[in-house]
Amino acid sequence: MLDAFHLRLAPDMSSWLKTFLQKPKKGPKPSGNNATESSSSFPSSLPARSSGSLGSGLTASPKQASSASLASTNSSDSIRWSKPYDVCICHNEGDLDFVEQLVSYLETQPEHFRCFLQPRDAAPGAAVVTELCDAVQNSHCWVLLITPHFLTDPWCRYQMHHALTEAPMANGRTIPVLKDLDRKDYPRELRCIYYISVAIWETSFKQIRETLIRYLQELYQNTNGKRLTRA
Repeated sequence: MLDAFHLRLAPDMSSWLKTFLQKPKKGPKPSGNNATESSSSFPSSLPARSSGSLGSGLTASPKQASSASLASTNSSDSIRWSKPYDVCICHNEGDLDFVEQLVSYLETQPEHFRCFLQPRDAAPGAAVVTELCDAVQNSHCWVLLITPHFLTDPWCRYQMHHALTEAPMANGRTIPVLKDLDRKDYPRELRCIYYISVAIWETSFKQIRETLIRYLQELYQNTNGKRLTRA
């Protein structure tokens, strides 16, 4: 496990975040305007911003971080809307209580993360394999809730392997969350990726939120940088 890190947002990042993080009700693009104490096992995959890096332990105040991540306007051409979902929650049905609370938390945050929850969002009567593959491909990030139920569920492991095929490197897209398991039971396939360990539910929810924000920031900056280069 790594030392605790916190999300650091420089003041000059607030303007592009305001045009980046905004949730539409449905569909890949929005149609109009809508209105901590945590530690994480995830290493920072982002470069240093302003002074210090995300893994340095330097943090913005909760008020500053909240205002910087809250969107007041929509950006219909943002890379965020290129996929229908921000995050897919991969889990066994035996862990549905935890997952439903996580989804409720993420969807009611200022960023209004778009979550794919299979019992709610899967197409009725669709083939399981097709649904699992589509859920991964249609989401920017994937939370893998690693529990005893998960390890014995062949469909969960299938979805995990599919996510790793889509993004084999530990770049923040795959977010393992270890719950009710010893560290020795952490899947070998994920050993190159640090995990978030669930002790207090609320704390782990905050860690997942911070990881999603960091990945979407990186995605936005990389895409925006490429556009500027081509211009």
